[in-house]
Amino acid sequence: MPAVKETVEVAPRSYDPAQYRPGRPITDWEPENELFWKSTGKRVAQRNLWIAVPALLVAFVVWQVWSVTATNLADVGFSFTTSQLFWLTAIPGLTGGTARIFYTFLGPKIGQRTFTALSTVVLIVPLLWLGFAIQDTSTSFTTMAMIAALCGIGGANFSSSLANIGFFFPKREKGNATGINGGLGNLGVSVVQLLTPIVITSSVIAIGSGQHNAKTGNTVYLQNAAFLWVPVLIVLAAIAWFGQNDLKTASTSFSQQKIIFKRKHNWLMTWLYVGTFGSFIGFAAALPMLIKTTFPAYSVATYAWMGPALGALARWAGGWIADKLGGARVTILSFVGMAASIIGVINFLPSGGDGGNFAGFFACFLAAFFFSGIGNGSTFRQIPVIFRNQHLKGLTEGTPEYAKALKQTEMEAGAVTGFTAAIAAYGFFFIPALFANFAVTSAMWGFVAFYASCVVVTWWFYARKGAESPS
Repeated sequence: MPAVKETVEVAPRSYDPAQYRPGRPITDWEPENELFWKSTGKRVAQRNLWIAVPALLVAFVVWQVWSVTATNLADVGFSFTTSQLFWLTAIPGLTGGTARIFYTFLGPKIGQRTFTALSTVVLIVPLLWLGFAIQDTSTSFTTMAMIAALCGIGGANFSSSLANIGFFFPKREKGNATGINGGLGNLGVSVVQLLTPIVITSSVIAIGSGQHNAKTGNTVYLQNAAFLWVPVLIVLAAIAWFGQNDLKTASTSFSQQKIIFKRKHNWLMTWLYVGTFGSFIGFAAALPMLIKTTFPAYSVATYAWMGPALGALARWAGGWIADKLGGARVTILSFVGMAASIIGVINFLPSGGDGGNFAGFFACFLAAFFFSGIGNGSTFRQIPVIFRNQHLKGLTEGTPEYAKALKQTEMEAGAVTGFTAAIAAYGFFFIPALFANFAVTSAMWGFVAFYASCVVVTWWFYARKGAESPS
């Protein structure tokens, strides 16, 4: 069978150029048509991408705000136990993962512009509640848990954003586009962990009363970590509403998208993405409290943000490298690297009378973040390739059957991208929860065993000679 070209240099269908202006719904979209892509598509796709990135970044800020807020509660007079503090960092992962399932299927149906604007502006509610509640040390754990649950909705924006953005780009650029969107969006984790310790010390931007930090003796304003982002969310929602487009050609109902639950590769890629993104977001949520409880002499504010930043940037690189070398090979590399890194973390943890080695512990954690980011990018590059292989095999380009199969491919790949992200987000819940209820070392060895299973799955189905779906 002759090789299938990736682009088709024929004139696009007749269309109205006005539909590609900011804020307009798009009814004609042909990213695989080279002439259309160069003349119109690339410019429109890039505009939608670069508006989506900061909106997703701040959504991650809201999702992760508890990972650093929880580390300050005991110091200002809240009487929560260490286990309860770990639970407050874990709860947003539970609601974020669950909401991602719904956002996966709602996002493409409603459209990039509409859904980005709406899903951004609703995040103001939990931030306002948090800002007022945190000023009263008598606020109950139950109330704080409810606020944490609502903050988790910020994590759901990832599934709708990635699923929608993927439709805008041709196959050859999907890995890079989703790597940029996901990777820079993931930087929200580092942004909140880096900025929060700074902004909570400022009385200039404070709304409300300060709190006495018994550990340092200083006055802090924990509410700043929440209130700071409210005007930012308003601006980003407005930019999305007036600047993005709803891609009507990507609009699909749940009844059409639910076919992915019958696809074996949906479940296999979900397993792999749990290993990459689940680890990234879970470690990001747990690391501040892990440093505070395991190496209390070291500053959470100084170190906690570095790992998520490295992992987020590595995601961008992972998507680009996977476009060049193939997703499956890069995914295997990422899991081998993650397993080796976590074994290193285990060896540097305190044990018995040994106080551990923070430098070794932190260096190995940075390596784990790096390899998880690489794997995040490569797995998302694999998904569209796998589904193209499944649906277009044996079809002749240019025929009605090929066009129909290509549309089905795009729909399923987008839905699988969102669904895998939804399930993997539960790593945000389970990893801090494991550290809250089990010995850290035991949990770490469980991660190593899981990564080994991911290597086997990737090699057997996607990387070995004669694999079912090379990707």
